[in-house]
Amino acid sequence: MPALQRKADSLEKEATAPGFWDSPRHAQSKMRELAAVRGEFVTWTDLAGNVANTAELLALAVEENDDALGAQLATELREQTKTVVSLEFELQLSGDYDVRPAILYVKQGAGGVDAQDWSEMLVRMYTRWAERRGFGVEIMDLTPGDEAGIKSATIKIDGKYAYGYLRSERGVHRLVRLSPFDADHRRHTSFALVEVLPEADETEEIKINPDDLRIDVFRASGNGGQSVQKNSTAIRLTHLPTKLVVTVQNERSQAQNREVAMKILLARLVDLDMQKKAEERAKLKGEHVSAEFGRQVRSYVQHPYQMVKDHRTGFQTGDAQAVLDGDLDDLLKSYLSSQMESASASVEATT
Repeated sequence: MPALQRKADSLEKEATAPGFWDSPRHAQSKMRELAAVRGEFVTWTDLAGNVANTAELLALAVEENDDALGAQLATELREQTKTVVSLEFELQLSGDYDVRPAILYVKQGAGGVDAQDWSEMLVRMYTRWAERRGFGVEIMDLTPGDEAGIKSATIKIDGKYAYGYLRSERGVHRLVRLSPFDADHRRHTSFALVEVLPEADETEEIKINPDDLRIDVFRASGNGGQSVQKNSTAIRLTHLPTKLVVTVQNERSQAQNREVAMKILLARLVDLDMQKKAEERAKLKGEHVSAEFGRQVRSYVQHPYQMVKDHRTGFQTGDAQAVLDGDLDDLLKSYLSSQMESASASVEATT
């Protein structure tokens, strides 16, 4: 807590210095950092105060043998315990980008119309999860399916530790169910690919040289109204050094699509930089690192039984519908905890 207070004091002093707003982007980044530090300080201070108050009232309830007050305080204590457990877990999310908003890219895999419907179900699942946490959700780009669902979608989930939690979702997600698009109602298996990126900060060290970009403009396809169909508003950015391609056609103006495409491209470049650094660390340690993207990470079974299983940790639950309705926390935490345990074991082995 004292360290948080010192950090807040330092940022406040920096924010009042002459010329602080000469660079608006840098200033805005610092102000967001200050708000986050203040928020964390207030969260822990309020919790400590609430726990102390509950302890005093509990002592009074015991002294006066007040069962009604004791039962009420027991309920409060259970809620406070949940809050502590959640905050303690978040303290372990110490990656360079864990605290940032997340950009999720969901793309249909094998399975035809069922896969497109499955992709839309995943977008709904992540949206519901975000809403449960009070996080913001923004559809950055979406390509509708031919008959149902979506071919692909890019969504931004804005909330503290959004990327830290959701980075576990990268990979192939598999659905087994009785197909609603099969006249014979047979069992089908569908696949969708999920990519998770940290939102790039406006003051990010990674910069894009305009000469490294090829920009193509074309007419948007699919639903979107006449103005989308008649005007060349869709943008395709190609980053020549890395061959990364980003296409956005969701917005009605070319300028808006270009702005969104640049945000996604920056996020992809940050992600690429993280992957390179991870590979370099692995080489130094002599570890074998398998490419997580493209691997089947989780199965969702709705027939002949109900089950969701994470193939990396072995964690599973029989309430598949609850998971699809956004109840993801146990799955996310099981993966992140396993990663932290592996990291701790690796450190102990080298020391």
